[in-house]
Amino acid sequence: MGPGEQDALAVREQLFHERVRECIICALLFASLYILCHFVITHFKKHTDFAGVHDDEDAAVNRIALGLCTFTLAVALGAVLLLPFSIISNEVLLSFPHNYYIQWLNGSLVHGLWNLIFLFSNLSLVFLMPFAYFFTESEGFAGSKKGIMARVYETSVVLLLLTLLVLGMVWVASAIVSNDAASRQSLYDLWEYYLPYLYSCISLFGVLLLLLCTPFGLSTMFTVTGKLLVKPRLLEDLDEQLSCTRLEEAAVSRRI
Repeated sequence: MGPGEQDALAVREQLFHERVRECIICALLFASLYILCHFVITHFKKHTDFAGVHDDEDAAVNRIALGLCTFTLAVALGAVLLLPFSIISNEVLLSFPHNYYIQWLNGSLVHGLWNLIFLFSNLSLVFLMPFAYFFTESEGFAGSKKGIMARVYETSVVLLLLTLLVLGMVWVASAIVSNDAASRQSLYDLWEYYLPYLYSCISLFGVLLLLLCTPFGLSTMFTVTGKLLVKPRLLEDLDEQLSCTRLEEAAVSRRI
């Protein structure tokens, strides 16, 4: 084996170790977020939602739905924390450029996290959350055996029909907006065009809903805070309070 082959083998081995390290870091980060989201959901959910189910089948369905919701919440939390994580990791690398123990905070790791978050967010938005909702509402087709698989079949059929309906609506909307004849005649560019377009539309709807609900949330927050906090008495006029107390005492004395 020549020197060139040895160098190429060393480079491939280094890339393999970096890829394994990135996979381990991503798995650990997601596991931490999943555990945190599981504790959050189990803390705020009602006890009758999952614990009070006496049927084993319904209990299994609720546990599966809980796992899907926890996964989606972990992905959403990862998407929220990804930008601060990118900024902080960049600042740490700039502050300690020659430190061996923090070299794993590189651009390849951040880029891989961005790709995973985008993939899992699309998967959660399009498939997992609708599946969790329809799965909890399903009972199986009429005439079929009762069980988990009957509910899975019904949920899969309903989700497939819903996916076709949504994709058809997106295709019609894009055909109306765009003047390109190819966009009206083919659906071959589903992954390249229609899914990002659908993701952008849903994200825009979420941003508009956030802008609509934020003022009401802030007003409610300040109202609750004003009820909980005790107002300071530093600027109160004690002479005025004494005069009011004397007037009230005189009024009570006249009544007696």
